[in-house]
Amino acid sequence: MSLWERITAAVSALAKGESLGDVFSHLRTPPEHRVGFTIAVIALGAKLAKADGQVTRDEVTAFRQVFQIPAGEERHAAHVYNLARQDVAGFEEYARRVKSMFGEKSEVLCDVMEGLFHIAMADGAYHPNEDRFLHRIASIFGLGERQFRSLRARFVPDSERDPYEVLGVAPDADAQTIRTAWKNLVRECHPDRMLARGVPEEAVRMAQERLVAINRAWEEIQNRGK
Repeated sequence: MSLWERITAAVSALAKGESLGDVFSHLRTPPEHRVGFTIAVIALGAKLAKADGQVTRDEVTAFRQVFQIPAGEERHAAHVYNLARQDVAGFEEYARRVKSMFGEKSEVLCDVMEGLFHIAMADGAYHPNEDRFLHRIASIFGLGERQFRSLRARFVPDSERDPYEVLGVAPDADAQTIRTAWKNLVRECHPDRMLARGVPEEAVRMAQERLVAINRAWEEIQNRGK
């Protein structure tokens, strides 16, 4: 059964009266994590898209860029999106459900965060409300401040993108520590590693953008003679 066939089954459960929270509770086992990952990003993304006060066409289109949704399956993704957008439950409750589903697998939770950052930046702007939204989700996920700043630095084009923040290391870290951090991040971007931890194949291409930022940061630090 394909990813979107499984999502269809989940959407059918929603249509029969189950809440998104109930659906998440059925997706705790590793084989179902890819479905859970996709629904988590769509559901939280629906909440995020309203954080800056408006839902733009770009933000909706961003889901296609993250998941490469087949034309025949768009209605299922749209159904989950609209249900989450209309649900009275707050985004914090969704985030807690996602956290409970993946437990302490911080790599997967970082993958979810990257999908959300991709959606936040789809309209070319990063609103303060979006930053507060994502910062709160990261906190619920149990991600540290340095992890959050590292994720943000890869996606948000500040006037000065700190390469140390991108790699998640302190500016005064020694060369070996920085090199190890870079190598570990590159390793985590490998498609096989992402698939193994529950990221659906349709979303693995998110790693391409991540890898570009990571390698650019490493090269910049090297050029500084670190």
